Amino acid sequence: MRKISVRSIEDALFDCIRQSSFDLGPRELDALRRARDSETSDTGKNILDQLLRNADIARTERRPLCQDTGLAVVFLDLGQEVALVDGDLTAAVNSAVARAYTELHLRLSVVAHPLDRRNTGDNTPAILHVRIVPGDRVRLRFAAKGGGAENMSRLAMLTPSAGRAGVVDFVVRTVRESLANPCPPLVVGVGLGGNFETVALAAKEALLRPLGEPALDERDAALERELLAALNSTGVGPMGLGGRTTALAVHVASRPCHIAALPVAVNLDCHSHRHGEVLI
Repeated sequence: MRKISVRSIEDALFDCIRQSSFDLGPRELDALRRARDSETSDTGKNILDQLLRNADIARTERRPLCQDTGLAVVFLDLGQEVALVDGDLTAAVNSAVARAYTELHLRLSVVAHPLDRRNTGDNTPAILHVRIVPGDRVRLRFAAKGGGAENMSRLAMLTPSAGRAGVVDFVVRTVRESLANPCPPLVVGVGLGGNFETVALAAKEALLRPLGEPALDERDAALERELLAALNSTGVGPMGLGGRTTALAVHVASRPCHIAALPVAVNLDCHSHRHGEVLI
């Protein structure tokens, strides 16, 4: 049994939040540059130039990539041969979030109750998903999820007769109806199968895959290619002002499901695709 201090998890999460808040990843930067080179709309090119300049300013001046510094979402894969010591895991995660968002002067966006709207003052509690896996390591993944893209995410319980065409139609319709609200160009997470609660989780977790890395299942990878082409043919374009760059990538994650159901969820993320990962 390997002992891991929750303090090391707290420190690792703090570092993930700090890096992802100020440094857009190399895959994301490359995707924006490729989009700029292939964009046919002058307005779209201008917007993509501004997004690249924004990323450069954020990195060099240590300013947040976006004013909406997001809800902290943490996926933690805990090896079953790990013994956590030195405290409570959930408390350590929330401590890292509170430290990062206050010390780094990131916007505090969490309210304690959805109806009274009182801010918690430190961006906690985080959204924490823990999964027990084989081994003696801890895999920690972090995403900062802004409200604009999250608000435009959708879930549908389709019938099996809807088939592939129904899935494609739902995803494209979700993005088309969102227009500028989720701040395109987007990264689109698609969950397929499972049930009502797991399909949404699959869509969100799909966003954490390295940008543009295809799904392992060739059926899912083929669907990713089809959806990306369809989304970039909508004409929504950068920031919803027209062009061929509506999405930078589509990530599909599928699960087995009931014979009577075809669940599909779309979790959108904006061009400021902020995430980090560490293995402890």
